[in-house]
Amino acid sequence: MAEPLDHESAENEDTAENSGAEPTEAERTREAIELWVEELKEHLEIPETQIDIDTLLKFAGVAAHTVVRPAAPVSTYVIGYVTGLAVASGQADYHTAFAAATRVADNLLKHRQQAEG
Repeated sequence: MAEPLDHESAENEDTAENSGAEPTEAERTREAIELWVEELKEHLEIPETQIDIDTLLKFAGVAAHTVVRPAAPVSTYVIGYVTGLAVASGQADYHTAFAAATRVADNLLKHRQQAEG
């Protein structure tokens, strides 16, 4: 599971875990996504690959609301594809390639939002 971003979040997680409280819907969703990504990476034989779930989900949400909902999965696929091509060809490491592909896509979405604005 992802590490808490700050000290306060860590305290809240400890309190929820220790109090026996049921996980929230958001916590169950996050856990399901993380487990799915780990399982998928194992079956694709890339268990050590770091996946920035938060960035992908944020980007997918913006794409869905800026273009149309089905643009979300297609857009994240294209970012992954381009990232993989850059890594495989030796043009960049994973983090650099992912950041570059995401930046291009983010800029395109911002341009689209401004044009429609």
